[in-house]
Amino acid sequence: MTVLHRLFLTLVLSLVGISAVASGPSENVRTIVSGIVTYTRWPQLSGPPRLCIFSTSRYIHSLAEDAPEILPYKPVIVRNTQEALQTTCDGFYFGSESPTQQSEFTAKYGNRPLLLIAEQNTDCSIGSAFCLLINNERVRFSVNLDVLTHSGVRVNPEVLMLARKTSHE
Repeated sequence: MTVLHRLFLTLVLSLVGISAVASGPSENVRTIVSGIVTYTRWPQLSGPPRLCIFSTSRYIHSLAEDAPEILPYKPVIVRNTQEALQTTCDGFYFGSESPTQQSEFTAKYGNRPLLLIAEQNTDCSIGSAFCLLINNERVRFSVNLDVLTHSGVRVNPEVLMLARKTSHE
């Protein structure tokens, strides 16, 4: 990996361990989710991935708006699990769904490669591969390597190292 690429990766995800003053958690959530998606690869995907965002998310507007920068994913809002099961998604962003509900849902979705990100899964032991840790203005994330390994997607190892470095602060 080139030095420029490493620098860009670090810059994009630098908000993981920094308490931002100028922007609130909505912008930080958007930046982290965009960074995770940018450095995730699906085996046979052409074009931007479809990220289905559950309407229970507190950050639905910042994750779905296209301004000022273009998102690295196509946001699709889903209202419930039934609607989500009928939608073709490459990833899911869970709002208030419990870790157990996340696991049960993804088991029903089948063996498709999926990026799974949760907003309300602080333990991160089941459910999603990436779990956002939101505390006031600070937004960090942790990674469940077991879920990620079985997800069918590949994530740049440096993203995983950022989660490791910041989750034990």
